[in-house]
Amino acid sequence: QVRLVESGGGLVQAGGSLRLSCAASGRTFSNYGMGWFRQAPGKEREFVAAISWSADSTYYTDSVKGRFTISRDNAKHTVDLQMNSLKPEDTAAYYCAADHYGLGSSASHYYNYWGQGTQVTVSS
Repeated sequence: QVRLVESGGGLVQAGGSLRLSCAASGRTFSNYGMGWFRQAPGKEREFVAAISWSADSTYYTDSVKGRFTISRDNAKHTVDLQMNSLKPEDTAAYYCAADHYGLGSSASHYYNYWGQGTQVTVSS
């Protein structure tokens, strides 16, 4: 069992930065691939970024490449999403998720555990 709690969301102006953090409980955190997804009002949930259990591999959706960076600290049981050059279209609820296959994936159905989400609002 893995419990995930996100933090770090908020209101920021376009061009600004935010750093989201996801704290995980459970001794097997280091075995899980981790992902960030987001959902804007009236839209489907979409993949943002993922990282493998060892942090050897990272994946990003095209719209955030070069602006967002995913990282993890297995000793601290955390996974972070550094978001720079934010745009109004990045506004959404952001969710952290754990994938027991360990690889990190863009497909939400591979993820077994989800956090409650943290809201990111980017004003123009």
